[in-house]
Amino acid sequence: MSWPVFLAADPSPEPGLSQPGSLDEAAKQAGDAAGWVEQNWSTWLNTGLRILLILAIAILLRIAIRRTLTKLIDRMNRSAQAVEGTALGGLLVNAERRRQRSEAIGSVLRSVASFVIMGTAGLMIMGAFEIDLAPLLASAGVAGVAIGFGARNLVTDFLSGVFMILEDQYGVGDSVDAGVASGEVVEVGLRVTKLRGDNGEIWYVRNGEIKRIGNLSQGWATAAVDVVIRPSEDLDRVRALITGVGEDLAKAEPWNEQLWGPVEILGLNEVLLESMTVRVTAKTMPGKALGVERELRWRIKRAFDTAGIRIVGGLPQTAEESVPDPTATMAAPSAYASATSPQSMAATPIAPVPSQTPLSK
Repeated sequence: MSWPVFLAADPSPEPGLSQPGSLDEAAKQAGDAAGWVEQNWSTWLNTGLRILLILAIAILLRIAIRRTLTKLIDRMNRSAQAVEGTALGGLLVNAERRRQRSEAIGSVLRSVASFVIMGTAGLMIMGAFEIDLAPLLASAGVAGVAIGFGARNLVTDFLSGVFMILEDQYGVGDSVDAGVASGEVVEVGLRVTKLRGDNGEIWYVRNGEIKRIGNLSQGWATAAVDVVIRPSEDLDRVRALITGVGEDLAKAEPWNEQLWGPVEILGLNEVLLESMTVRVTAKTMPGKALGVERELRWRIKRAFDTAGIRIVGGLPQTAEESVPDPTATMAAPSAYASATSPQSMAATPIAPVPSQTPLSK
């Protein structure tokens, strides 16, 4: 009788079956993870809620500030339009100028507010994650200095535009002399100002390049006229005629609105042998001085023609006033007119010598 032979079993586990030791290790790791989560979940929750609160406050604050600035700008524009509709609206305010100025200021304020609010919120969020902000701030400072040196012209233009708008140095519709160009302001920007020249050309002037501004449209303007007459004219009569012209001009339309003061005679500006100059001035609306000067010259010329006063260089000399020259028919003096002058004696022919007759024997 033969007995069956039993082979020894392979101690290696079969695929798909785990050893008791690996199960215990996995269970330990899961327990450690659960304990770590249980220990830190409150910190995570606090950090998440803090971040959400920071974002919510920043977004709400940004929306509130931008809406407040927008309403303020709209109110400024409505007040400008209301004033413009009155009788003196054109003298007091320019709606387009006020609109562009308020929009530029509002854009700057909104951008600054958004940058400050969102930048502060970003730094607070990184602080909530316990990120060291010192290297970041140092790097941002170095980058800001590098950008400032590289784009210094752009920064200069932007800052100059901001201060020009805030100080209301000029606006749309003003006639200005910017040094590099002159003309009427078409558009005011934070970087570039557009001017329309006398010939219709458009000048794009960088705000940083403007070193001085001469605004010809703020306050009032002066119309100055120089009347050149003969020195033999009666000054009292001339004064009376010009004064009457000024009074008539102040009563006529539309000059009565453009004149902001009486026409004044300052006196003699220049006295020469052949002429004298009378200076006449008047205070006018901004930008209306040239038209008032032309009308003054027109009326003064007509009044002088009626009174028989001739403006020097204005009328040609008439035939009655011309005096004949007494030396026109006289011959030019000559050295040959005198018979004893050296020239006459030199030009006199030599008389022939008489012939001698021989003596008779």
